[in-house]
Amino acid sequence: MEAILLSIGTFFSTFFGGLFAVKHKKSLHLIMGFTAGVLLGVVSFDIFPEIISRVNLGGFNPIEPMIALVLGFLIFHILEKVIVIHHSHEGDYAEHKHPHVGVLSALALAGHSFMDGVGIGLGFQVSPSVGLLVAIAVISHDFTDGMNTITLMLTNHNTDRKSKTFLLLDAATPILGVLSTFLFHVSSHFLIWYLGFFAGFLLYIGASDILPEAHSQQSSLKIIGLTVLGIVITFLVTRVA
Repeated sequence: MEAILLSIGTFFSTFFGGLFAVKHKKSLHLIMGFTAGVLLGVVSFDIFPEIISRVNLGGFNPIEPMIALVLGFLIFHILEKVIVIHHSHEGDYAEHKHPHVGVLSALALAGHSFMDGVGIGLGFQVSPSVGLLVAIAVISHDFTDGMNTITLMLTNHNTDRKSKTFLLLDAATPILGVLSTFLFHVSSHFLIWYLGFFAGFLLYIGASDILPEAHSQQSSLKIIGLTVLGIVITFLVTRVA
């Protein structure tokens, strides 16, 4: 019951983060600069340390999550460049967007949020204190998850209404993740592959989609500062959580 109640907290954290991005969409390029820093920070200070910890504890081959990272990067690259089929030239990057890319990105983030819920549920299976710590960590970064979902949808030319629909999906998936832990157990070996794959996806959308689009606008120094701020805040949040 505690896990379910805390997962409801993740819902509101994600939802309000998304609403913040919608309200300030006129400054979307600045939000994107901050979002890129958050994504880099999540990969560097949250996902990679978790991968290293699980590899050491389980005695797994460290090359496995790195293979998953490359696969995550390349698969999303292929989905964007081949399946979506962009016809614009790279020099026209501001127009090099497609709503389907935003949908794919939002679905991937929803998958990550689902696994956040799984993490909360499994944490409570270990002990109430572990579950609480995991939940605090998830809630603390879900505000930016909501911002990321809206940012990726809007920057890829999706409507406000559609963006909010996917925001609701992203906000609800941690609750579903918690509920799913009553039905199955996720192995550590699977998680290192999943975490590596998701790290590759985040690196791709941060470096290839969000930052170039953010810098297609003016105020580059502000964007750089916000990117650094996103990294610093993510570092502090992950250390405190």
